[in-house]
Amino acid sequence: MLSILKSAYRDLVERVGGVSAPRGAKTELVLTAINQFSGEFTVSQLERECPGVSRDMVRRVLRAQQAAGVIECQGRGPAARWFKKG
Repeated sequence: MLSILKSAYRDLVERVGGVSAPRGAKTELVLTAINQFSGEFTVSQLERECPGVSRDMVRRVLRAQQAAGVIECQGRGPAARWFKKG
């Protein structure tokens, strides 16, 4: 009986270990959160909308969107405000 449980547990661990988020899922999560804001937002607000996404990843997406001309930043540091263009 115990060997059956051990075998079943090993199978479960192998299957769960193989499940991961698809590449780009966190980027899409951040982009979706940006689109949900109606006007201005801060990095902190964006982080609250994207649990499980690191601050570095949030900043990377913000820089990419800024370079693409989709958003712009006013200010620096914690008080910085981000705005969607258009």
